Amino acid sequence: MELTPEIKDKLDKLQEKYAAMGQDMAAYLDGLLYADFLTYWDYIHLDTLLSLQSPKTPFPDEEIFIMYHQITELYFKLSLHECKQIAEHPALTVKFFTDRVKRINAYFNALTSSFEVMVNGMEKEQFLKFRMSLLPASGFQSGQYRMIEISATDFSRLVDKSKREELANATIEEKFEYIYWKFGATELSSGKQTLTLKQFIQKYAAQFLQLSKDREHTNFSALYHQLAQEGQDVTQLADELRKLDLFVNVEWPLSHYKSAVRYLERDPVDIAATGGTNWQKYLPPRFQKRIFYPFLWSGNQIEEWGKSWVLSVLKTLHEEK
Repeated sequence: MELTPEIKDKLDKLQEKYAAMGQDMAAYLDGLLYADFLTYWDYIHLDTLLSLQSPKTPFPDEEIFIMYHQITELYFKLSLHECKQIAEHPALTVKFFTDRVKRINAYFNALTSSFEVMVNGMEKEQFLKFRMSLLPASGFQSGQYRMIEISATDFSRLVDKSKREELANATIEEKFEYIYWKFGATELSSGKQTLTLKQFIQKYAAQFLQLSKDREHTNFSALYHQLAQEGQDVTQLADELRKLDLFVNVEWPLSHYKSAVRYLERDPVDIAATGGTNWQKYLPPRFQKRIFYPFLWSGNQIEEWGKSWVLSVLKTLHEEK
């Protein structure tokens, strides 16, 4: 093969690169010579990925349940990848911020639109049987989802609505004691924490608290205000943040609510969730009123938050029965 000027130029640049690091370029060329060609299945570790489903029962639909939750966690990881880029950018611009939030919205759009797999993708009879082998595990225990919330908004917005005003000036540790999701895994009759919640706190509490402190001034809400105060045009960014607010705090929990109604609603007594979460009060957006960016919504929109969505889902599901 002829050593064209283009190839010689690339070799010279490689030589400069390795020399700057005190490395021998020839040795690296030997490595390139002897290395096998990369394959798709090796690059994404396909065999390992496909081996990560380990059902606890013989019911075929349990494998669907496992895979969908694994897909969900991968989308959460993609979202956190974007969250980190935004928070740690050395010279954040509105365009970079907006483009990355658009990516997160695309991930959540894929999640919410695909949740039909969970709503109608399994036989109810199979689900109600294999779910008993999962105790006390619950999708409630998704640590990555909580990290997305922490990255997206001021930590005070994650405090249970009954305590937000009282704890407005409290420390992060004090606010964490009243974070909203703790009330979603508390036994209604006794007020005690479920085993699901205790396990979750034991595994993630330190990590959540550290991330909350790291994102105190670099969460999306704080960064938005910072850019706006600098006089930058944040119109498109505001649009994407509103979409994110709806995806995370309305569409995603509502998808779960629809699934819970489909599988767990039973007259006259509803079936309990595997983790003991009181899903009837925890999932509907209109009860929780979780809003990341209240400054981007009108008073009427906040007042009606989630109501029309929940009512329409209930009406549709009851019409199907």
